[in-house]
This record gives sequence, C-alpha cells and structure tokens, in this order.
Amino acid sequence: MGRRTLKKPNPSLDVTGRLFNVNDLSLTWNPEKLFGRNAPLEVEVGSGKGLFIRTAAAARPDTNFLGIELAWKYAHFSAAELVKRDIENAMMLAGDGLKVFGEFIPDNSLAAVHVYFPDPWWKRRHRVRRVLREPLMRDIQRTLLPDGRLHFWTDVEEYFQASLKLLDQATDLEGPIEVQETAPEHHMDYRTHFERRTRMNNEPVYRAEFRKRP
Repeated sequence: MGRRTLKKPNPSLDVTGRLFNVNDLSLTWNPEKLFGRNAPLEVEVGSGKGLFIRTAAAARPDTNFLGIELAWKYAHFSAAELVKRDIENAMMLAGDGLKVFGEFIPDNSLAAVHVYFPDPWWKRRHRVRRVLREPLMRDIQRTLLPDGRLHFWTDVEEYFQASLKLLDQATDLEGPIEVQETAPEHHMDYRTHFERRTRMNNEPVYRAEFRKRP
C-alpha cells in the first residue's frame, strides 16, 4: 500500500523547536537540551504522518519521543500536528534514520525504538534499501539501554520473517517476543494509518518485540 495524498499543514502553525533537519544536529547528541528536560527517550524510525508518535507522546508525558522521517513534507506535517495538539514531549527530525543512528545516537541511551510498516521494497534487487538491515539493527542494539525494547510491525510476512532471521544473526537482542494482535475496540483504535488500512482490508499485521539483555 502506497502513501495517500498528504494534506498541507496550516501555514500559521509555527513548528520552530518541533522540526529539525538532520543537518541541524551538532556533533554532540544532547536530547536534554533538545527537549529541555531529562527523560526517557524513545525513537520512531519512519514516522509517516506521525500518528503513533503524537498518540504515544500524549499518553505518556513522562517520556520524550523523537520521530525520524526521511521525507521532509511528512516530517513537517507530523511536526505541525504536534504543535496543533500542544504536545511538547515529541518532535520530528527530517533525514535518514540510518545516518542518525550511525553518526549521532550514543550507546545505551534509548528506552525503545519503534519501526512500524517500513517500505518493503518488493523487488529482490531493491531489498538492500530496506531500513531494517544489519547496520541499523546493530545500531539499535548499541543505542538501546539495558532492557530497552525494539518494536517492529509490518503487513508483509516475507519482510517480517527475513527481519527476524537477520536480527537473530546480527544482534544479541532477546526475542522475538511475539505481540498478540487484539481486535480493535472501535474504528479509531490503531497506532498508525497503515495499521488502520490493513485492518480495514482484513489483512494480518505481523508484530514482534525484542529486548536488550541487561
């Protein structure tokens, strides 16, 4: 399923302090300065329209959330939605998630990493472009705190099985801890727009959780 047309954010919304480009980051990673406080930090790789990050941040104000989105217009849209809802413990970073993890995020610094419905890159020759490949997997393990979690969901079974196999080979993360799919309580009970569309089409969602050993 491809992305649908994105509505333009309200131009009157000032996203200053909620939207950054990866090139804005200094060589020193300082989330305490970025968020203005010291709190557990969770990162979502590939935030899309930002539904997960804004609902998770609103539900857990004691945690900081950083969404990384390659496409600037989606990162801008997600940041505008955070501003519109006055959610202060989340922000968006436009850029390559592999670069952010590989060059900026230090060891043992993240409480959780979320990867939901990444682009499957269907053609075999294009699978090297998938976000969940060895470099990111190793950086996720490196950057997670002891007992930190990786949450991975997809609607593509082949991608799911291939990722589980590679995670087993490339990392020492404990898992997969299977996450049982539960029936939604109502039509708005979903974490991402892709999950909603998948459920509406009566298609399965494959979910797993991994844990960094203490």
